[in-house]
Amino acid sequence: MGPQPREVLRPLTGDERTTLRTIGRAGSERADRVSRAKALLAAAEGVSFSEAARRSGRRSSFGVAKLVARFNRLGLSAVDTRHGGGPARQYMASARERILEELRREPDRELDGTATWSLTTLQRALRSAPDGLPNVSTWTILQTLWEAGYTWQQRRTWCPTGTAQRVRKSGVVTVVDPDATPKKT
Repeated sequence: MGPQPREVLRPLTGDERTTLRTIGRAGSERADRVSRAKALLAAAEGVSFSEAARRSGRRSSFGVAKLVARFNRLGLSAVDTRHGGGPARQYMASARERILEELRREPDRELDGTATWSLTTLQRALRSAPDGLPNVSTWTILQTLWEAGYTWQQRRTWCPTGTAQRVRKSGVVTVVDPDATPKKT
């Protein structure tokens, strides 16, 4: 029996091609993402998988074939790093949403003992709430906040990345930076 037929890369859209080029050229990007982007761009040019592997610094044409098949199924998310083993997540979407819900609530100075949320005060509030998470760790809270786009602002609290409160003549307004996500990545 001969080798299995390999899936051909579907035509890239303009946005996909631009994004892959940006990732492939970025010096601050993770090396594995750069390699995947370069392999997909090479495959889009119509070269063989072994040549695409060589151009992207990979050793195996089989790895490029698997990447192409994943890209055809998932799109640009195929470039991202997947779960690399280890224990499965214990907290599903509902628990992560509960953490974010608690974060969005303004802390009560009497009840919570704080004016701004820190990881430990947020953990304490979540553990003591009747509908809370009795065993949640600060690590889980931290990962959830990062995934939701929050960053720790020194001497302030957890703030959504790319938004700021500004005082104008008409009052306080929320200013949103549309380039916050591209700047972060």
